[in-house]
Amino acid sequence: MSWKNVCEVSQVKEDFPYSATVDGKEVGVYLIDGQYYALEDVCPHAYALLSQGFVDDGKVECPLHEALFDVRTGQCLREPGGRDLQTFPTRVIDNQIQITVIEEE
Repeated sequence: MSWKNVCEVSQVKEDFPYSATVDGKEVGVYLIDGQYYALEDVCPHAYALLSQGFVDDGKVECPLHEALFDVRTGQCLREPGGRDLQTFPTRVIDNQIQITVIEEE
């Protein structure tokens, strides 16, 4: 398992996730109730960065078509999301948020 630095903890706020590209994948990093979560950042319905959407109560709403996803699990809660999102394990080392990208089968 290879961990990659994504950003510093100060770059992620409860209302403002951080967007990054890690190993060719667009990833959003969220802070929910003191925990960091990472999930794919592109809405599966149509290209939009979810990290630019509305975040509330552990959920993120797509800024284009209002699809809704659970940040903790990646579960699609409201269409037109089309499918659940891939999530990535996170950890904090020396003030850096790290993720590991595991390829889905």
